[in-house]
Amino acid sequence: MDDRHTAVLGRLARALATAHPGSRPLTDTDLAALAPLLTSPNAVRAWLEARLEDGAGRVRVVGTLERRLLLVERPTGGWVAADLSGREHARRHWPQWTDGQVLLHTPGSWLSYADLTDSAVYRLTRPEVRLMALYHPEFFPLPRFPLGISDVARAARSTLMGTITLSDMQLGVTLEELLHQLTMKTPDILGISATFGQHDLMLRLLDAAFALPAPPMVVAGGNLTARNEQLLLQRYPDLLIARGAGEATIEAVLAHWHGDIPLQQIPGIGYTGAARGGALAVGRRRTVTRDAGGDILPELDLLPATFAHHGVAQLESSRGCTNACSFCPRGHKGLWAGTAPGVLAWILTEIREVLDRHPGISRTLYLVDEELIGGGPDAARRVLHLARTLHEAGFAWESSCRIDQTVRLNQDEAWHIERARMWRTLSGLGLRRMLFGVESGVDSILARFNKETSAEQNAWAIRTLSALGVPTRYTYITFDPLMSLDELKATYVFQGRTDLLLRLQHGLDVREIVRGVREEAWVAAHTTGRPLHTAISYMLVSMECLIGAAYTRQATAAGLTGRPEPLMGRVACRYRDWRIGTASGWAQRWVDRHFALDYTLKSLEKVLDGAPRHAVRQARVVLKDAAYQALGDMIRVIEEHDLARPEQETELAARIRAALEEQARLLRRQMADTVDEVSHHLGAGHAATLAREHQRWATATGWELINAGESCAP
Repeated sequence: MDDRHTAVLGRLARALATAHPGSRPLTDTDLAALAPLLTSPNAVRAWLEARLEDGAGRVRVVGTLERRLLLVERPTGGWVAADLSGREHARRHWPQWTDGQVLLHTPGSWLSYADLTDSAVYRLTRPEVRLMALYHPEFFPLPRFPLGISDVARAARSTLMGTITLSDMQLGVTLEELLHQLTMKTPDILGISATFGQHDLMLRLLDAAFALPAPPMVVAGGNLTARNEQLLLQRYPDLLIARGAGEATIEAVLAHWHGDIPLQQIPGIGYTGAARGGALAVGRRRTVTRDAGGDILPELDLLPATFAHHGVAQLESSRGCTNACSFCPRGHKGLWAGTAPGVLAWILTEIREVLDRHPGISRTLYLVDEELIGGGPDAARRVLHLARTLHEAGFAWESSCRIDQTVRLNQDEAWHIERARMWRTLSGLGLRRMLFGVESGVDSILARFNKETSAEQNAWAIRTLSALGVPTRYTYITFDPLMSLDELKATYVFQGRTDLLLRLQHGLDVREIVRGVREEAWVAAHTTGRPLHTAISYMLVSMECLIGAAYTRQATAAGLTGRPEPLMGRVACRYRDWRIGTASGWAQRWVDRHFALDYTLKSLEKVLDGAPRHAVRQARVVLKDAAYQALGDMIRVIEEHDLARPEQETELAARIRAALEEQARLLRRQMADTVDEVSHHLGAGHAATLAREHQRWATATGWELINAGESCAP
């Protein structure tokens, strides 16, 4: 236990002794039992109430993690208020509702007697808010810390109103148990977070909630929910839709529940009769801002359970993106905002404290920023400060950013040298992997995606990063409904290029690397010979026509789109070239057949270090190689069918299936040996997880889609 947590427990013990001077003081054993509960104010309150179960007084634990406010009722009347951070009460940002409701006798101290009105006592625990995160364990076997509901919980607790309880299906809670919680003890407010593929789970929860005799106020959020707003409101007229990140929304929802503001004043909310903003056009971008202007950190109630289930820790240091890709439907396109790196220091300490109780988990933090570096003249300086903050806290880390944070055709050599130095420094400050959204190596496709990059630029950037030794992953969209066969063949060639992944040039001056990656002779002398597809995160990905995206409007203008598919927040879409559409459909079946195993390997890679991690990563390469072979097989079969003969679709599908069956047969044999080898590097728990998923994968014989009936292909 570090000094901060020792101090927090000491203040808690002193506050309890001040409120109940005749009671038995907390012992070291008591404090040791309390220490693991500090991430959850509900757990701390329950522990203290159990200790005072003789009716000696009420307890309230409110506020955010780094500044919990403990209020203990005194048997003789009044309360004791303790700011467990040790800061003065007067320096807290007290919500407006507390004016005249919470009266502190000594606001200049962290510990004070206090008088609370009945209304204040009520507000400190009501409304009862239950936040639920949904999950399909059969598709995603290992969990990740649920940032969405944890960020919202923090915002709600900052109001000092209500009791916030979090439930996450990743952590062993079943849908039936959530339904039972909902019906047996209905909360005042129900918050549901749903992302792609979870529409079915959300409907069951919403049906149950609105069927109750006295339904709670229900707010649904997440990327999927925002895409399906109109469909959901038609079915549930009383539903509230959180259109954005949710922090400001939940704060106002709590105020609305208490009657402080009308529904119309809740920001970022969609409801029956509310106006809906227009979609963002291709190429249009908003002004990029520097300061996030808000708190985007989470509460950590569910972090211990996440680690107990072999999951990983996640944080954000920024939100939004500097670009406006046509396939992205999010409202923050072209709008990026980053927090000051120093803001993370205290929460890193809290995460490390939890990690200390789980020594088998890799000390790796996943920054889920869509664009880590952002824009502006101080972008490189900011990310270096951030990396040092993480490194000094003892964390390795991973994140994502645009490929043009490495190479830009409109920048001079000095800019590229500065960026090369930045990447080399980041690698020395704990960067374990960076995900880059390349998306294509074909200029016409990049233009259609509005990536504002070129194939040549992407190639130079990939070479630069590999020569600098930056550990990378790349995303790549293989199929899209508007593509031609020539574009698909060019995609195959780019994914197979062996002149992009170069050997680490340790110690070589970055100036030489910046110049060398543009010279083919230099590249030939330093290539690893590995094809690019071995570094692509997920192979055979197809473009999805997401509701509200500019690309979807392009497909609609071409007469290719059809009915909405709410499970994935998209619309049905056929391909301009029916042959590519058929291949895309079978590629999706390939992805879905292997997804759970690949996701298991990817998740294990995130929680492991050293030789075990390397072994798992090589197992993923086996899957990537097989997928690339499958792509080549599909293209060869496509070329034997005439674009003008769509009646040949059944024959083409049969031949593609046969080709994939053969690749799957070869892969099963190779993967059996691979998994056996990998298992020797794993502990018992991880080996059992991999064995279970491998057995499930190896015995699968069909080609079912995970989201049956909702393919983007015809």
